Amino acid sequence: MAVSAAVLNIVKKVQPKQANRKKDHDLEDVDVQMVRYKPEGLDTLCRTTKFTRKELQIMYRGFKQECPMGVVDEDTFKDIYSQFFPLGDSGSYAHYVFNTFDQDKNGSLSFEEFVNGLSVLIRGSLHERLKWTFNLYDINGDGVITKDEMQDVVQAIYDMIGRFSEPQVDSNTAREHVNKVFHKMDSNRDGFITLDEFMESCKRDENIIKGMAIFDTVLQL
Repeated sequence: MAVSAAVLNIVKKVQPKQANRKKDHDLEDVDVQMVRYKPEGLDTLCRTTKFTRKELQIMYRGFKQECPMGVVDEDTFKDIYSQFFPLGDSGSYAHYVFNTFDQDKNGSLSFEEFVNGLSVLIRGSLHERLKWTFNLYDINGDGVITKDEMQDVVQAIYDMIGRFSEPQVDSNTAREHVNKVFHKMDSNRDGFITLDEFMESCKRDENIIKGMAIFDTVLQL
């Protein structure tokens, strides 16, 4: 699973070893002198994510252990993806996923950005996950998806898993998928897919929903 499984792998990476777990404390009580900023309190994150207080405590403890400066940079994020997809080139796709997590576009992921993204991917509603996916494909963040943007993301997926998927997906197949899906979604034929067009198309066509729901392949028709 291109996004969800790889992100779960990131969670495993940042969770502390059992032997190193200390008595539970609120985030407010964790020593953050080594980090660049103090993260939001647990009460706020419990309201803005779908994680429990205990889950947030464990994730933060591991996050701080693996990222003592309090942030995950893109190179670290790409390294984790490359370990999860060793037979393919995951660099481009990891870049797009990183940018979707990086809400303030400062080139690094804070703990808040990390857990908010995880919350959507792992426990979000269909609407929330589709909106997240729209943002993934909207590479330049201008509020619409162009065919070139869709092609870039689909090509990145192919570079990562296409050669080893069943059935095998080659560049021509990926391009054909993009052409079909884009034509279906661009209802007014203006060359752009808006969020509304994206949502309506995905919710109307269960085959597209199936393709988007697991975040691991090109859109299927």
